[in-house]
Amino acid sequence: MPDLTGMSRSMVDLSHLAVPGAVIAVRVTPNARHAGIALADGQIRIAVTVIAEDGRATEAARDALAAAMGVAKTRLVLLRGAKARDNVFGLDPAGRG
Repeated sequence: MPDLTGMSRSMVDLSHLAVPGAVIAVRVTPNARHAGIALADGQIRIAVTVIAEDGRATEAARDALAAAMGVAKTRLVLLRGAKARDNVFGLDPAGRG
């Protein structure tokens, strides 16, 4: 399994998680050297290059997760972890975006 330093070259396909009402737990690494998504020990890890300030890292993680899932970023709603490394996102069943 790739570590955080090897994530920039490959994006994980998470389209199987794009089920309305799905709850997705991720671990975010802000201020990373390279951005990307990896699966490590059954956990989704998202590395973002922005710093964890004013919600920028969480927003970047949401954008990356939406791209990996193949859904609009507006459909992903942060449920928990706005100021934490461990975030929980929900896929909006209404399909607002």
